[in-house]
Amino acid sequence: MLNKYRLLTPGPTPMPERVRLALARDMIHHRKPDFKALMAEAQKGLSTLFGTSQVVMPLSSSGTGAMVAAVCNLFLPGEKVLIVDGGKFAERWTEICLTHQVEPVRFKVDWGQGASPAAIAAALDADKDIKGVLLQHSETSTGVQHPVQGIATVTRGRDTLLVVDGISAVSITPCPMDAWGIDCLLTGSQKGLMLPPGLALIALSERAWAKAEQVPLRNFYFNLPKERANTAKGQTNFTSPVNLIVGLVEALRMFQEVGLETIYRKQWALTMMARKAAEGTGLTLFAPEHFAWGVTSVLLPEGIDSVRLLAHAAEKYGVIMAAGQDGLKNRMVRIGHMGWVDYADLAAGIHALAGSFIAVGGHIGCRNYLEQALDAYWSALEQGYPRAKTA
Repeated sequence: MLNKYRLLTPGPTPMPERVRLALARDMIHHRKPDFKALMAEAQKGLSTLFGTSQVVMPLSSSGTGAMVAAVCNLFLPGEKVLIVDGGKFAERWTEICLTHQVEPVRFKVDWGQGASPAAIAAALDADKDIKGVLLQHSETSTGVQHPVQGIATVTRGRDTLLVVDGISAVSITPCPMDAWGIDCLLTGSQKGLMLPPGLALIALSERAWAKAEQVPLRNFYFNLPKERANTAKGQTNFTSPVNLIVGLVEALRMFQEVGLETIYRKQWALTMMARKAAEGTGLTLFAPEHFAWGVTSVLLPEGIDSVRLLAHAAEKYGVIMAAGQDGLKNRMVRIGHMGWVDYADLAAGIHALAGSFIAVGGHIGCRNYLEQALDAYWSALEQGYPRAKTA
C-alpha cells in the first residue's frame, strides 16, 4: 500500500511511538517494588484525569468489564436503575442489569438526540424506588454526547447514584468526577488513552463506596473493595496487565506535559473540523446538537452503501473508518478523531470519505470542503472549547 495506514475508527485508536515503545519494555513482576512505583505514578495521573480524590482502579478487562463491575458492586438484586437508552452501547447497560437481577427502567432517547436533565428529573420524581441512573457520556454508536453535568445536578440531590460510561469521553472531553458529582466513572484503554484494548479504569465517589459496602459480593472477579485495597498497596487484586500499566503511565506523562486543557482544545477543534467537512460535502450530521468530541457520525443519502464506501476508503486511501450499527449499518459512517489523531490524519480521512463517496455513486458540489474544514479547525483551536452546559 502506497498510503500511510490511518486508523480513524471510534476505537481502537492509533498509539504514539512513545507508548508503543513503553509497551515493548522488558517484563517486570507485578508484586515487586518497580511495579508498585509505576502504580503510584499512575494514580497521580489518573486522579487528575478523572478529576477525583478517590482511588482509580485498573481492571484487566475491556470497558464492558468495568460496566459489569459497576452494576455488581453498586446495586442489589431487585433494585431499579434508570438507563438512558439512546444507542447500541446504552442497550448493554440493560443486558448487564438483567444478567445480574437488577431491574432496568429504560429511559428512551431517540438515536441522535441527547438526554434532557429535566426529563430525567421527572422520571426520578415519578418513581422514588430508582437507585441509579446509568448512561454513556459519549454514545459511540450514534456520535451523541449526553449532558452529564446537567444530569449530575439532578442525581446528586437524591438518593440516586450516577454511573457514567466514559469509555469514549475520558481524556477526550471534560468530565471532572468530583466537581460534577459523578458517583461512578469508568473508561477503557483503547480510545483517548491511546493504548491497546484490555485495560479498564473505574472510580467511585464517597457515597458510591458507602453503597458498595452494603452490597454482598456477587462477582468473584470484579470485587471493587478488594481492588481498592490492593490499589492502595500499589498492586491489583489479580495478575496485573503489566505492559498496559507501563503504557498507561507513559500516556499519562504525555498528558501531563501538555495539560488536559490543551488536549480538550484539540479534541474540540477536530470535532469542529469533522462537522464542517460533513456540511461542506452535503452529508447529514446525525447528532445535530448534543454531539461527541471523539467521533462524528454522518448519514449517507439513499442508494449509497456505507460498507462499500468504507471498503473503497480502506483499499484506495488506506483510511479505516467505521459503519453504523444495527439498522444504520449501511447508512452511516462514523469518523473517529480521538487520542493520537491530529488534523493531518483527519484531513486525510475527510479526503478519503469524499473520494469514496463519489466513487460509489455520490455527488459533491462543493470543491473547497477541505479548506472549510481546516479553517474550522484552526478557528476552534484559537477560540477554545465551550464549557459544559447544565441543561
